[in-house]
Amino acid sequence: MSLEASLPPRGPYSLALTARGAGDATRSFRDGVLDAAIPTAEGIERVRAWQRPDGTVQIRAETAEGIERMRFALALDDDHTPFLRQCENDPMLRETARRLRGLRQIRVSTVAHALLRALCGQLITARRARILEWRVIDKVSPGIPPTGAALGATAPAQLRALGLHSRRAASLVRLCRELDLERLRTMPTPAVEQRLLRERGLGPWSVGILCLEGLGRNDRGLVGDLGLVKLLATLRGGTWVEGPETAELLEPYEEWAGLASVYLIAGFHRGLVPLPENRAA
Repeated sequence: MSLEASLPPRGPYSLALTARGAGDATRSFRDGVLDAAIPTAEGIERVRAWQRPDGTVQIRAETAEGIERMRFALALDDDHTPFLRQCENDPMLRETARRLRGLRQIRVSTVAHALLRALCGQLITARRARILEWRVIDKVSPGIPPTGAALGATAPAQLRALGLHSRRAASLVRLCRELDLERLRTMPTPAVEQRLLRERGLGPWSVGILCLEGLGRNDRGLVGDLGLVKLLATLRGGTWVEGPETAELLEPYEEWAGLASVYLIAGFHRGLVPLPENRAA
């Protein structure tokens, strides 16, 4: 027997914007319905979510835990109205926030999955990163969100054979073996950041991905993201930009730096971020 819940999001919310591009080895978004494999105490559940015309989000699962875990993944309770208000006086994000005001960052089901995504996505395009992530999941836990135990039981050489850089493969396996990654949810962000940055091959971008997509926190931005690098280079007239320099784009947003990263990248791709006249032409 399945359960179904009608959940009104707190603040502006669009499932279509939030779940767009959310398809990966463990979930899909088609015809307005998100279908995801969600781990619960009872095992892996297939959980579905869709948004009604009145804005309410419907979630169908086998258990109440499945509903709550999908609720977290969709960020339904994380009202970002204060961020949108800040954007009203921000020339950089004003138009993006107006057009995409229902956008939030969708999350993955396990912290281990977020860590895998962070390590797969360094310095390559999103498409290549998603293919690499898919290969790893297909190897260690086909169709199921990877756990720290599953990734930790994988030899680094196997991950290298799938295309993951040797240093990143070693870091992933070591962290999954040494840490209870789900306990990072109980730690303050500075402590999480400090622990991860001790690993070779992990930097601010990786911390941002883990915080945004694994822990559901907005206070760490995606410093060094290729989308932000391209945006900053364009704003500077096409000059070369190093990844750490993108921190200046996120500095004004403080506790909203993570969500600001998402909006800046989305707005830049859609032509909503003001650019120098010669570039815009």
